[in-house]
Amino acid sequence: MSRINMAVLLVLGLLLVTAKQSMQMSLRNPTSEIETSNCKVAFLRLGLVLTSDNNEKALRDSGLFEPDSENPHVDIAGRRFHVGTLNKTPIMYVKTGTHSVNVATAVQTLLLKFPISGIIFFGSSGSLDEDMLVPGDVAVPKAVAFTGVWEWKKFRSENKGKLVFGDFNYPENGENLLGTAEHQKIDLFSTSEESKEVFWLPISSSWYEAATEELKDLELKKCHSGTCLPGTPKVVFGSKASTSDFYVKNKAYGDFLVEKFNATTADSASASVALTSLSNEKLFVVFQGVSNVAGGKSSNSGIKYIASYNAFLAATKFINSIPTPRLACE
Repeated sequence: MSRINMAVLLVLGLLLVTAKQSMQMSLRNPTSEIETSNCKVAFLRLGLVLTSDNNEKALRDSGLFEPDSENPHVDIAGRRFHVGTLNKTPIMYVKTGTHSVNVATAVQTLLLKFPISGIIFFGSSGSLDEDMLVPGDVAVPKAVAFTGVWEWKKFRSENKGKLVFGDFNYPENGENLLGTAEHQKIDLFSTSEESKEVFWLPISSSWYEAATEELKDLELKKCHSGTCLPGTPKVVFGSKASTSDFYVKNKAYGDFLVEKFNATTADSASASVALTSLSNEKLFVVFQGVSNVAGGKSSNSGIKYIASYNAFLAATKFINSIPTPRLACE
């Protein structure tokens, strides 16, 4: 075999190896080629985060979301990140699934893989204070916290926690082998300062103030498929939200959260959105549609859908009221 033929074969071999490596790289990072070659996906967008099928149905039913014609979605680690516009505002949305670890993972992926200017979260929550929030209402909290992170004290420990299980003995209060539990702070990491322990996670002040201004006269949905709310739903500002990985149906524990922390809603996602956004130093805001009341009877599917839809309406009105993000690849 001539030297020329050997050289040609060597070059072809190197090309095949390079192509294989490039293919492997693309499989590991499905956005790598899109980010550099397609400005539609590399466009600076707002990140819309939701947790459930009901939330996504509300978005789809509105008819306001228009998928991108060339790159409607990108799949990463089992999740689908949808690319498009919401009432002409460029967004990317992801359905995270429930529970804090899923939410945090999806939001972090969204922020790492795509040029996102800020995070808007809408979802469902339970009311802890029926005098303030009832099903169908939308809560716009000013701060959120993880209230499911406990240090469970030894029985008869001198250093008692806020949650004293004996206070909930029935029919009379007394000593309880479960003892007490103290709600814990969490570590907040960020790119610009040392990590610190925090309990309350504040909503971005500029976006919270914008929401209070833009949504004060928002008209919410009252009926769906023959199911109607007993009253007129409203948007409530300035509440505090409690996040944990357990679903709060117990009225006594709900009352405890109100008394000790002045929390008015309970959910399993908002604090994860807050923590991840703060760590990445991104603006964020939370809209919670109230679907039930802790200790009350379970809401039917119609009420739950109305709660999701009203939270979506609030998120959409907010998104359309803030400046449109500029191109990141001009």
